[in-house]
Amino acid sequence: MSVLNGKKILLGVSGGIAAYKTASLVRLFIKAGAHVQVIMTPASKDFVTPLTLSTLSKNPVHSSFFNQDDEDAVWNNHVDLALWADLMLIAPATSNTLSKMTTGNSDNLLVATYLSAKCPVYFAPAMDLDMYKHPSVLSSFTALKSFGNIMIPAESGELASGLSGEGRMAEPENIIAFLEADLESKLPLKGKKILITAGPTYEAIDPVRFIGNHSSGKMGFDLANEAANLGAQVILVAGPTHYKAKNGLVKVINVVSAQDMYDACHEYFNDVDVAIAAAAVADYRPKVVALQKIKKAADEFSIELEKTKDILASLGAIKKNQFLIGFALETENEIENAKLKIQKKNLDLIVLNSLQDEGAGFKKETNKVTFIDQDFKIEPMELKSKESVAVDILNKVVLHFAKS
Repeated sequence: MSVLNGKKILLGVSGGIAAYKTASLVRLFIKAGAHVQVIMTPASKDFVTPLTLSTLSKNPVHSSFFNQDDEDAVWNNHVDLALWADLMLIAPATSNTLSKMTTGNSDNLLVATYLSAKCPVYFAPAMDLDMYKHPSVLSSFTALKSFGNIMIPAESGELASGLSGEGRMAEPENIIAFLEADLESKLPLKGKKILITAGPTYEAIDPVRFIGNHSSGKMGFDLANEAANLGAQVILVAGPTHYKAKNGLVKVINVVSAQDMYDACHEYFNDVDVAIAAAAVADYRPKVVALQKIKKAADEFSIELEKTKDILASLGAIKKNQFLIGFALETENEIENAKLKIQKKNLDLIVLNSLQDEGAGFKKETNKVTFIDQDFKIEPMELKSKESVAVDILNKVVLHFAKS
């Protein structure tokens, strides 16, 4: 799966003959799983039609500060467009557009949006060979790179003038490859292996019935997706759940029982850098599992239970350099119980959530957690979506490796 999958890309198209290539560029972005919005300068519409790019991107194309054909003259908010994007690409970037970007001359929607962008900005120059080497253009390249923008160098080949040389905009496939390589090189967890557990476990009573809990697995799957998005190699050991990994790079190991999960975790733990135990593992299981369905006969029925193996404690007992994160779902004495779990299970960090907090717990889209580290530093967080909580947890992982 491409690192561009799920990325929100703002494509700026300026007025050069290479604008015809943007149709292929948009198609490749969509194929990679990206979301694309296009901003065109008025001059670029002489080379490629807004209808073409709108159809391919599946979004309206913007080219002016307001829609002149609209009776209400709706404003195209350049700030909103800039804040929407995960990255901005200006391709082709003509000498005229590069000069405006350098000087801040925002007389069109594209340059105004560029000046408002807080995301990484890439530009792919396109012009004739003498223009490409002109001191004023070289000065624009230098200035834009000093601003933190990233240049995708032009290629050599036949130019619109009939000459052959440097100045030709990089081919769409090469632009995609450049972006993927650059983004991958900057992923904070690239090269790290992370083991994550998710969901409940089901402990069989007979071939039909089981002991389980209300965990949906969403928190663990959100963690796995976010970790993969940050470049980590992710192994997700998942109990019974309807969730699927959104990031195709996540390796999912499906298990059912606590023993299954224990075995899978120990198979991979020695080779990982981080383990995050987000699963709600059953503490007890039936001591004897009936081979046939138990018939409803007696008025009362009892099941003898035995403890399951404590997966998190067993990992803490054998950990070497792994960064080990556990979860604690409590209903009383939350902080004290979480601190005890840190000590007993040799954890580096615990993510505490309480069923007393509204919006937290099983089968919810949100969670309210408190981080407690091995030094007992307590950091309460606000109620957030589970996706946002996953980001906060992975930020702790990134910070750990940044310090080490």
